[in-house]
Amino acid sequence: MATIHLEQVGHSYGSAVYALEKTDILFEDGKTYALLGPSGCGKTTMLNVISGLLYPSDGRVIVGGKDVTRMPTAKRNIAQVFQFPVIYQSKTVYENLAFPLRCRGWDKARIAPRVAEIAELLGLTARLGQSARRLTADEKQLVSLGRGLVRNDVSALLMDEPLTVIDPHMKFDLRRRIKQASDKTRHTVVYVTHDQNEAMTFADEVLVMSAGRVVQRGTPQQLFESPCNRYVGNFIGSPGMNFLSVERDGDRLLWQGFPVFSDERVGRLAPGAELMVGIRPEHVAFAKDGVTGIPAVVQGVQHHGNVDVIDAVIGSERLKVKARSSLAVRDGPLRIVLPVERTRLYVDGTLLF
Repeated sequence: MATIHLEQVGHSYGSAVYALEKTDILFEDGKTYALLGPSGCGKTTMLNVISGLLYPSDGRVIVGGKDVTRMPTAKRNIAQVFQFPVIYQSKTVYENLAFPLRCRGWDKARIAPRVAEIAELLGLTARLGQSARRLTADEKQLVSLGRGLVRNDVSALLMDEPLTVIDPHMKFDLRRRIKQASDKTRHTVVYVTHDQNEAMTFADEVLVMSAGRVVQRGTPQQLFESPCNRYVGNFIGSPGMNFLSVERDGDRLLWQGFPVFSDERVGRLAPGAELMVGIRPEHVAFAKDGVTGIPAVVQGVQHHGNVDVIDAVIGSERLKVKARSSLAVRDGPLRIVLPVERTRLYVDGTLLF
């Protein structure tokens, strides 16, 4: 296990445009991180720079306090799990797990208990004597993961979209097994994904990326509750955060003429700034009897099991509302409330408070 420090690291594939903008990032020892973003945002480039599959155009890669920037992958003691499982089809599961240890000169007496330990951790004990060719896709990916975990000299474990080729109904179980394994071994883990559900359920911290830059870094709760800008607010959540244009009236903010926010800091804002409030669909509430709410019109309801996503219109703007399906919301008028403690203020697209 080791810390990983990207010291002003940037990378360009031979052009003036950087696939990974110069950045300074510290991955702490024993924590699990997710690099989250759409295709082409630079997350795999960052992962390959850490592993040594790419040498960065700028900066240094420090692993465990040692400069490994120009060190080949084999000497970095870093394990990497790819999108497609990397295993030997002609070997048994046992032979696949034992192979990295044999390459390092371990004797049979040491190899057997270590392989048994990792197989037990990943639920592969019953498959040890089986040919890898006969495994399912998720089992092959577990073997690929096990080949990295079986080594005791691994400083970090890197995973590049390991669940992309896995059937949806298998993903939950495989994600659980990977999480349990990483929690037990306490490797420093960097996990690349474009799936926010994977990132938010797997990682201690998530780094949201766009156009080669880390836009925001934080715990899943921080990213959900207080996205730093509209990009993160829209990318995290399903559906994403509602962003509503507001006008200033002294210390108050008005949305479609209705007061939604009041704070003395509002009165100190520079004139001419674009003001918006953001609120998650989960946090929009319905006005209870006797409570004055904002009049809205429901124009559609999407059913998602025990949750409904409601499309509402207020004046010239629309917003999404998430509510329990047991409420049986129908098209037509209703009144909503935007809880102040759940509402965020954005000035020129950036979170203020």
